[in-house]
Amino acid sequence: MKLNRRNFLKQSLVAGSMLAGSGALITACSGVSRSDMPRRDPAGDSTVGLDEIRTSILYHASLAPSGHNSQPWFVKVIRQNEWIIGADPKRRLPAVDPENREVMLSLGAFVENLALAAGTFGFKTEIEVIAKGSFEPEILKVVLTPASTIDYPLQRLTGRMTVKNGYLSDEIKNNDVRALSKPLNGHLFYFPAGTEHANCIRDGAVENFRFQAQRDDAQRELVRWVRLSNKDAAQYRDGLTVEGMEIRGFKGWFVRNFVQPEDFMKASFREQGIDLTATLARQGGGWLVITSDGRTLADLIETGRRFERMALLAREHNIAIHPMTQYLEEESGVNQVAANHQASVIPQFLLRVGYIKRYPEPVSLRRPVPWFVQK
Repeated sequence: MKLNRRNFLKQSLVAGSMLAGSGALITACSGVSRSDMPRRDPAGDSTVGLDEIRTSILYHASLAPSGHNSQPWFVKVIRQNEWIIGADPKRRLPAVDPENREVMLSLGAFVENLALAAGTFGFKTEIEVIAKGSFEPEILKVVLTPASTIDYPLQRLTGRMTVKNGYLSDEIKNNDVRALSKPLNGHLFYFPAGTEHANCIRDGAVENFRFQAQRDDAQRELVRWVRLSNKDAAQYRDGLTVEGMEIRGFKGWFVRNFVQPEDFMKASFREQGIDLTATLARQGGGWLVITSDGRTLADLIETGRRFERMALLAREHNIAIHPMTQYLEEESGVNQVAANHQASVIPQFLLRVGYIKRYPEPVSLRRPVPWFVQK
C-alpha cells in the first residue's frame, strides 16, 4: 500500500482528533492481545466430548510455544480420558523446519503443559509416542487416570511468554542458572555474554538470520503467519501479531493500519529485520544451549518437555528467554555446529537470555480449544 507523506499526516491528524474526542476509540486503536480474547469459541460451540475440567486442561496445554505461533497441534478424543495428540500438516513450517523437528519440540512442550495442568485437577498422565516418524499425523497417545491432586501453580503456564526487548547486561547468577538447569538433567549450558563461545553464538545467530531472511521461501512462510490487523488477529487467534512482535505505541498503530503482510517480502523490511536481530543479539546476559540425548522422535518430545519445565520457571527469576533458532534451521548453521562439536552434542534450542526490570503480561493469541479438538 502506497501512502504519501501528506496523506499520511492528514490521516494521522484525523485519527488523533478521533482519539481525543472519544475514549472508546482508544481501545479500538490498540492491538489485540490474549486478555482481549475469550477462552471459549466465539461461536459458542462446546468442546467435542469433553467437560469443563478437560477443556481447561487442554487450554493450558495450548499455551505452549511454537514457531511463528503456528500452534501445530490437534487433539483427537478417543474417550473422555484417552486422547491422541497430533501434528496438523496445515500448520507446518516446511521452509524453516523441513524435518518437523521444531514441531515435535512444540508437541513436547504442549504435553508437558497438559500433564502439569492435569495434575492440578487430580489426574495422572500417561504419555506414549505412537508415531514412527515426525511426518505422521498422530504422534502421541495420552491417557488420564484419577490420582492425588498436585499443587502446581498454573499461573506459571498462563504467565510464560517470549520477551525480546529490555534485556539487562548483567550475567545470570549462579543460583538462577542452577534453577533453570535442574529440569534439563544436564542438558542445559550457559555461556555468559562476552565469552568466546557466547560471541560465536551471537555472530552465528545473526549470520544465519540473514541467510534465512534472504530466502524467499522462508520469508513467504513468515508472511503466511503475520497477523497485522486486529481483524486478522481476532479471526485466526494464532501467528505473529503486532503486540506479539513487541511493536507498540504509534509505531504499532501505524503497522496495524498501513502495513500489509506482503510488505515483509520487500528488501527494506528484510534489512530492518536483520538490523534489529543484530541489535538484540548484542543485548542480554548471554546464551543458553539445550541439547538432546539423541535425534529420535522420543528424544525430541522429551527435550520439548524439559525445555517447557525450564521456561515455566524463568518469570519467577525475572529472566527473559528469546529463542533465536535460525542457527539450527539454516544449513550453514547446522554444518558449523557439526564441525565444531562432537557428534554426541545435539543442540535443539538456542536461547538469548537476560534479566529484565519488569516482566510484561503475555499477549500472544491462542485458538479456542474447540478449534483444535476433533472426535
